[in-house]
Amino acid sequence: MARGDTEPVIDYPLSAPAALDAPEEWTELRRTRPVARVRLPSGDEASLLTRYEDVRQVLADPRFRRHLDAPDAARVTANESGGVFSGALAGPMSAETHRQWRRMVGRWFTARRMTALRPELEAAAERLTDAMVDGGAPADLRRELGFPFPVWVICVMLGVPGEDREKFSYWSDTLLSLTRYPQAEIDAAQAEFRAYMSRHIAGVRENPGDDLISALISAAAEADGAMPDEALLSTAQGLLVAGHETTANMIGKMIGMLLADRRRWEALLADRSLVRTAVEEALRMDADAGFGIPRYITEDVRVGQEVIPRGTTVVCSLSAANRDESAFAGADGMDLGRAPNTHLAFGAGAHACLGQALARTELQVVLEVLLRRLPGLELAVPAGELQRVEGLVVGGLRALPVRW
Repeated sequence: MARGDTEPVIDYPLSAPAALDAPEEWTELRRTRPVARVRLPSGDEASLLTRYEDVRQVLADPRFRRHLDAPDAARVTANESGGVFSGALAGPMSAETHRQWRRMVGRWFTARRMTALRPELEAAAERLTDAMVDGGAPADLRRELGFPFPVWVICVMLGVPGEDREKFSYWSDTLLSLTRYPQAEIDAAQAEFRAYMSRHIAGVRENPGDDLISALISAAAEADGAMPDEALLSTAQGLLVAGHETTANMIGKMIGMLLADRRRWEALLADRSLVRTAVEEALRMDADAGFGIPRYITEDVRVGQEVIPRGTTVVCSLSAANRDESAFAGADGMDLGRAPNTHLAFGAGAHACLGQALARTELQVVLEVLLRRLPGLELAVPAGELQRVEGLVVGGLRALPVRW
């Protein structure tokens, strides 16, 4: 069945009644309009997918292109010169170079390496918790722990000085801008980041260390090849955008969800073995994962009961898909022991998030440290007063006031 042009168009992104709540429209959209016409911040139209099976199908289908660089692809924002979804950030990387890049980066983010890294992560989380406690309650957990922790990890991964983390935070925000920054500022920030990382990559080629950039250069050399600077820049940008901002925001949202209903925190205090499944459930329950994942379709494709015509830009709402009752029993309830938990928080298919093992480890470490160090942790304001970050592609909380 083809879609009709008389279908009403919804302004996207959708709003929610409270920062930790899901938009009220999701349930009805999944039931009656699983492929819904939406108007993006740019004014262009796209199709929104909210069902679990539809989202998983599209993310795994190579006919749906990741980059919105086709002439008739929808623009996400009006002032976008490409932006995070265009492919411009990664530079002119060939398909074969991209496959090589994924293989090499994937070997870095192994479960074994994450296990080896865990003591360093725990020590960093402890230091940041100490500083937060020394500053006294109430404190903004987002500012004191949520954001500095992942950016410290990224600095270690890339082999750059930790004192540059404020620059990295700013560059990350501009790269993920939806409506917050003007195009001139975005372009300037991208140029600054590329210049910074180009100098760093040149230095690493001369004096390699124990970091991801060095490992990629070495692995390429062992394979009788060379890792182009553009591929290394893409790696750095990917880590900065996906590895810093999303994880930082998820720390705040996860702790916010667990403290919003004190019984959840008490359950974890009583049974620490629930930490791993609680992290997965927080990822599934995240009602504000951000814009979603857009794809551009190059030929007519049937999704569910509808045929989506070629030239359509679709937006896959991971958050809506993760609340689909057909995929998760009691989908709107938080089950800290849910297993299995086949959520789509890290995407699906060939382009699923390469750093998901790191993100999971970071979230588990932060939760374990806070449970151990601050068992009396609680929200310092009612959950309904928490506010969302606005104007970025990723979703998060402006602040997470806590006391202990």
